[in-house]
Amino acid sequence: MSSALAVHHGQFGRATLYKLNRPMATHAHREGHLTFHVQGLASKMVVCDLECPLSFGSAAAVNPWQPHSFHPGDPESGSLLLVLYIKPIWFLEVGRTAQGALRFGRSRIETTNQINRLLNLVTTLLLETENSDLFEGYLYEITRECFDQTWQWSPSSQAPVEKWTGVRDYRVRNSIRLMNERIGDDLVLDQIARDAGLSRPHFYKLFRENVGLTPNIYLNTLRMENAIERLTTTEAAVTTIGLDLGFASQASFTRFFTSNVGIPPTDYRRVAHFSA
Repeated sequence: MSSALAVHHGQFGRATLYKLNRPMATHAHREGHLTFHVQGLASKMVVCDLECPLSFGSAAAVNPWQPHSFHPGDPESGSLLLVLYIKPIWFLEVGRTAQGALRFGRSRIETTNQINRLLNLVTTLLLETENSDLFEGYLYEITRECFDQTWQWSPSSQAPVEKWTGVRDYRVRNSIRLMNERIGDDLVLDQIARDAGLSRPHFYKLFRENVGLTPNIYLNTLRMENAIERLTTTEAAVTTIGLDLGFASQASFTRFFTSNVGIPPTDYRRVAHFSA
């Protein structure tokens, strides 16, 4: 069964050490996302239809709001993975340069000797019970190494990503506001489409053109973020959190959380800790 060995929240975002043996549904994050193979059989991620191997020589980078999924290589024992969720604003501020915006040039990463050295340091510190002043420095270094590598060259099969220009259509901007306000409502997307004055097919088409995601994936991201925040900052029961987010039962909420985060919500809450 998939499980978490360590989950660390900080100003940088989240750093997690997961043992995963189950596939994860297509989902997205507002953070930049790096996944490294630590132990076990190789697995893979699919980022915008591009397969990215996760092995001792390969890692994967995902841009903010870029849809991706995970596929285990060992459905019995699973593989140990270091997964980083890096806040773009933190990466920009620590780098102190306008050129440091967190937008990877490609998704496939070659784990060089330097990246492997930093991977070992980050993994070791993540497993320690006491926070280290070196942790965020190593996180920035490994993110910077991966970021720089992705812009050194880009294979013909994957051109550099386009610059994010924001949501242009006012109806889509309004629908995003309504999603945040109605995150736990039943049939929220159908109602939002009507309130935006759009048919359901037109709403889905327009949303994807502006955001790059389906409304379902975007709403699931909001629910996932809300669940993680409540699991780690409140003592609310898992069942209560699920019901508040529109799930009919703890079982359905657990299935959703596991398919989007990789592990059950109770497991996530058990190991999560914070730094100032």
